Amino acid sequence: MALETKACEAEALKLPVAQRAALAERLIESLDSLDDAENERLWVEEAERRYQAYREGRLSARSAAEAIQRAQSRLQ
Repeated sequence: MALETKACEAEALKLPVAQRAALAERLIESLDSLDDAENERLWVEEAERRYQAYREGRLSARSAAEAIQRAQSRLQ
């Protein structure tokens, strides 16, 4: 994460809860306005970043079955 992004995040986390919620909503809305090509590009970029982190040992992996089981347990 870029230093500028980390600084922005740190400032945002200092906001009161209601203001953080409003900011989160605006940020999510800004992502919803992306076209399909931009969404595809961003997902490919994120997948490549995660794969590189995995290959460098900075990110662990788990089986799909384990991931699904963990997600389901969190929903209950």
